[in-house]
Amino acid sequence: LRGFESLSLRQKIKKGFRIRNPFFIFMLDKFGTWYIVHTMNQKNKTTQNLTSDNQIAQFQGLITKLFQCCQERMQYQCERFGLPDAELRCLTLFGEERYLTAKGIALKMNLVKSRITKIVAGLVQKKLIQKISDPKDSRVTLLSLTQQGANKLNEINRFSNEIHSEVLQRIEPEQRKILITNLELLKGSMESVKELMI
Repeated sequence: LRGFESLSLRQKIKKGFRIRNPFFIFMLDKFGTWYIVHTMNQKNKTTQNLTSDNQIAQFQGLITKLFQCCQERMQYQCERFGLPDAELRCLTLFGEERYLTAKGIALKMNLVKSRITKIVAGLVQKKLIQKISDPKDSRVTLLSLTQQGANKLNEINRFSNEIHSEVLQRIEPEQRKILITNLELLKGSMESVKELMI
């Protein structure tokens, strides 16, 4: 195990650290203890978990095409409703909350507050959202939909539902269940990998 002392325990676990030889796998558990597993015990699991170059290429290609489809749909949606992408995404956040703050929007959209200030200003100018003082703390400014904004959001949601309904209708009912289950698995896997990159 020489040469690996410089890695912290967190790094070793995060990288799924293991050392192999032809007969054994030396593995590190979450308590920092090394243990040995004979490869015969891991043979079937290892074989099943291998990903071929072809699978990786297919997966990358599919993810790229899906991302492009989503981008094209968002671009069309922005043009249809006359809103820049950031403003449209900001507006849809009000479907989950009656009131939001600039700080809350910044967290949800993962943008700096100065960028949110510009987005909010655009929506206020279009009379889609309004600023009101927090009755509990006058120093806090709350943001809420205007009636015009609520109508616009309803239009956007109807359009989004129609698009997703059209996609699902092109898939057999039994296959839809499998698709949704597999998408849940994909989402979970992608979120796990994202955590490793943080």
